[in-house]
Amino acid sequence: MAILTIPAENRTLTEPLAIKNYLAEIDIGYARWQPDQPLPETATAEAVLAAYDDEITVLKQSGGYVTADVIDIKPDTPNLEAMLDKFRKEHWHDEDEVRFTLAGRGLFHINPEDRPVVCVEVEPGDLLLVPRGTRHWFDLCRDRRIRAIRLFQDPNGWAPHYTDSQKEQQYQPLCFSA
Repeated sequence: MAILTIPAENRTLTEPLAIKNYLAEIDIGYARWQPDQPLPETATAEAVLAAYDDEITVLKQSGGYVTADVIDIKPDTPNLEAMLDKFRKEHWHDEDEVRFTLAGRGLFHINPEDRPVVCVEVEPGDLLLVPRGTRHWFDLCRDRRIRAIRLFQDPNGWAPHYTDSQKEQQYQPLCFSA
């Protein structure tokens, strides 16, 4: 289950409903998903998408998403640091960023316009929907691992638009779970 921290308020939320409600206040979607049947970590992308087909279909219909894929990042992924450098800087996208975490952990920092920065550590079972135009950045946790379903409104995917605020330099990419 996710862990939400608000560093400026020295506040941490760990209850799923409290996390969902707080994120809803800043227009970020959050949910927990469970597969109908367990999947091994070695399941193919096709098997993963098939197992979550009902949930993906609902999201596609409600958010105008046209495609879904599975990203699988491991510590030995080629050019991992270069890839992560693109997302460690504050940025926004022209479309929603939707990720459902299957394995590993990641840390989203969300920078709402009228609230303090929020850190959301996601783990397996967490679905996060960051709406288009929302300033944020992302990093992996210590295990350097994440496998996630991503949904896209544009079949070519999203590209980051950097803010050059350097806001991310004020925050450590610190995950709280083991």
